[in-house]
Amino acid sequence: MKQDGKVSMIGRITEWIHIAVKFLFEDIWRITESEVSGIRRVSIRLIKTIIISVRRFNEDGIQTKASALTYNTLLAMVPMLALLFAIARGFGFQNIIQSQLFDYFPAQREALGHAFGFVEQYLQQAKSGVFVGVGLLLLLWTVIGMINNIETVFNEIWQIKKSRSFYRKITDYTSLFLILPVLMVASSGISLFFSSSISSSGYLSFISPFLFKLLSFSPYLLTWLIFTGMYVFIPNTRVKFVNALLAGIICGSVFQLFQFLYISGQMWVSKYNAIYGSFAFLPLLLLWIQLSWLICLFGAVLTFSSQSIRNYDFEQDTKSISRRFRDFLTIVIASVIVKRFERGQIPLTIEEISFEYKIPIKLTASIVNQLVQVGVISETLSGVDERILAYQPAIDIGKLSVGYLVTKIDEDGSENFKIDKTLFHDQWNTLIDMRKQMRSETDTILLKDLEIEQFSEIQYGVKKNT
Repeated sequence: MKQDGKVSMIGRITEWIHIAVKFLFEDIWRITESEVSGIRRVSIRLIKTIIISVRRFNEDGIQTKASALTYNTLLAMVPMLALLFAIARGFGFQNIIQSQLFDYFPAQREALGHAFGFVEQYLQQAKSGVFVGVGLLLLLWTVIGMINNIETVFNEIWQIKKSRSFYRKITDYTSLFLILPVLMVASSGISLFFSSSISSSGYLSFISPFLFKLLSFSPYLLTWLIFTGMYVFIPNTRVKFVNALLAGIICGSVFQLFQFLYISGQMWVSKYNAIYGSFAFLPLLLLWIQLSWLICLFGAVLTFSSQSIRNYDFEQDTKSISRRFRDFLTIVIASVIVKRFERGQIPLTIEEISFEYKIPIKLTASIVNQLVQVGVISETLSGVDERILAYQPAIDIGKLSVGYLVTKIDEDGSENFKIDKTLFHDQWNTLIDMRKQMRSETDTILLKDLEIEQFSEIQYGVKKNT
């Protein structure tokens, strides 16, 4: 009996594990946010975010991307610092910038000291001769190239194929380097102002220990803001601030903890000193940059995952969708776009089509992209953000029939294979005859004549004439 009890217990545990695995990889992705609320909604969202983040971290090769950015950072470090110091000198607060960098990166005081020496030499050389113009262009090109590489990695994480235009890169990146030293000085000035105010004010003496503790927390706040700003502004897409802030707080805290552990590991550092001598700071710097980029990129993955949960709903079902149901959804999406155009309504984005008609967004994007490729619909600006596209008919809706649509979808793709059609003459002709018959029966059915039973608030939005 005991043996049977053990077997039944093992069987139950195995069954529970099977149910849990099935829930995590299949069932949970069939639960949409509109179907749950409260704690259950938060829990399901958290589980999905973690699963997507782990998947994307492995599938996107984040460690390889971090290694590439480590190499780029090492090459661009001196030019970036030189540009930062050149701007700071123009305003007369280069010493404040230097002290701020020492305070913000306490783990790399030695490496920063070496870098500042190189920066001084770089700026001295840039003052004379032809090097003034050429050196400035090279400096700007190096810095812009570095930030462009960072943007490319962030865009790949967000699965964005289109980067900023060259004009926007120049303006956005230059603005960043003009604003950065001002923000650093402002941060230092605000801290000094509050410190002196607290010390000189008798009214605040009884709470000064608490306020000083609060000021000591400012590096964490600054780190959170920097990480959040990177997650919001670097990708060439619209990122929700809440998602970026949560990722910024998590990864900013991990970054500060990493710096604390790095500084505390003096025994580990001394081993490197014994091996490399005066060059010990270099491998340690590389390791620090690599781990810092890993933390930063994981935050970008976390931001993407929390904002793109709907992209993974019904993922397994989408991969195994039947030909018939995909054709049905293709006709649905095409008819919605045509009906809105006929009524003079605002064109919808992929996200709006997916949300309004409960079609998985990844499947919606796939069908819409195919319709654009075959020339049935075309892209237009959504009016909300230039980076987000909406869709409208590409041809006269009086000629856009169901038969024409299905024929265009059938003919999409390559047919340039070596199979000899003469050997399968009957099969090919049967297929062509069936398609011709189907088109002759559906050519008279226009997409604009297909009714949609219910219209929500978005569907009733009418585009204003401009």
